[in-house]
Amino acid sequence: MPERTDLADLITDHGAVIEMINSGEAGLPVLTALLRAARPALGAACVAFVEFAPTGGRVIAASGCAEWTIGRPLPASDPATVCLLTGPRVRQTRLDHLDGPLAGELAERGLRRMIVARAELNGLTVGSLHALYADDEESEDRVQHATLGYLASCIAHMYGDQSGLPVHGDGPVVAALADGLAVVDRDGRVRLWNPAAAQVTGRSAGEAMNRPLPFPLPPAGQVLDHQLPDGRWLRITSGELVGPGTLRVVTFRDITDQQRRDSDRDLFVAVTSHELRTPVTVIKGYADTLTDHWESLTDHDRRQAARVIGQRANELARLVDRLLTSATDVRPGDEPAVPFDLGGALRAAVLDLPADLRRRLLLHVPVDLPKALGDRHSLTTVLTELCTNAGKWSPADAAIEVFAAADGQTVSFRVTDRGVGIRPEHVERAFDRFWQGESGDRRGYPGAGLGLYLVRRIVEQQNGWVSLRPRDGGGTVAEVRLPRG
Repeated sequence: MPERTDLADLITDHGAVIEMINSGEAGLPVLTALLRAARPALGAACVAFVEFAPTGGRVIAASGCAEWTIGRPLPASDPATVCLLTGPRVRQTRLDHLDGPLAGELAERGLRRMIVARAELNGLTVGSLHALYADDEESEDRVQHATLGYLASCIAHMYGDQSGLPVHGDGPVVAALADGLAVVDRDGRVRLWNPAAAQVTGRSAGEAMNRPLPFPLPPAGQVLDHQLPDGRWLRITSGELVGPGTLRVVTFRDITDQQRRDSDRDLFVAVTSHELRTPVTVIKGYADTLTDHWESLTDHDRRQAARVIGQRANELARLVDRLLTSATDVRPGDEPAVPFDLGGALRAAVLDLPADLRRRLLLHVPVDLPKALGDRHSLTTVLTELCTNAGKWSPADAAIEVFAAADGQTVSFRVTDRGVGIRPEHVERAFDRFWQGESGDRRGYPGAGLGLYLVRRIVEQQNGWVSLRPRDGGGTVAEVRLPRG
């Protein structure tokens, strides 16, 4: 090693690197040229650069006797990572003080110590620059350390320019920015907190450093999904950092949207399987009865079995239609909004209701009701869903009333029942997909939780709106308003 760092040679060679950049070169060729210029100036046997992402690092460039390491992964649990995540930005260590496999292989090739400098971009570590030496004598050369730190800053600047770097990332340091990254000590206190961690948790580095993690720490190598007090979900992983001190590297990301999608999927499967099972079981039972006992059944029994099969098949068809409608954004009817006779549409829709609902329904339509603007055909679906919902939550012999009315801007109708009613805090949640009321035994109130969700979608696609409210004296009022035609 020279007695001092050869700054003159470094400046000369660095000038050639800058010329490469000015001529349009970028990425690995420039980085490799910079390492080749650095090695003799630093008096190192070899120089290597490790690019880091939250899951670990990888050697992407090297010069001298370390070129064989190019492409070599450096897991987050490797002891050499301690040099990157802890301590001063530039530090020196003996390779025999590190227990990782890569350190052992370097030692076998006659290398004894290294100086390492972190390449940081806006406080985020994007990589580390390593100068390796064959001698045992630790260097006290401040210029040498400062030079390595300067070169690491130059490399970080290259990452900031997004000129062919990162090599193993997706976009400008996305691999490093995507996840929150923390290092905690044996007491569980934070020693490193990257900008992404602050963004994910809303807790700045100043608020996090030297304090316990604001969420549970899973065992090393395991994954934990944790819900924060504000309702968001984090997916947390951790790994041991073996070396001086007992440290853990922790990565975490916001998976709230994924958690919601998974929850919706699970709920969809549970609800649909439950709703499909009953009519399918009934249809199969009556079909088997007809097949196995046709000769012994009376004409009345056969007709009754056929009627039940038809009713249950209609229920299945309606459920499938609701599921398909809830999964598409197509406007009902594919027709533009036009003026139509709301009173006539309601009277026609009543005829399509199941017989048990028709018997309970009382329709009140004023003779001078003005026309509404919207899609007449969709009124059948809207009225069916609202009346079915009213019938489900009220006694079997209780009346269901439909009142039509108008004001200066809208034409409306409301469906009222005398059932269990709706809590004020549920009048909006009831329109959520798959949401079901909590009153009584749910097995006594079947449904997929799609009816009101579809009603709101259909009505709002016609520039109208729908609302729920408790009825004075008990029960629920569902009101639909459409623009006047």
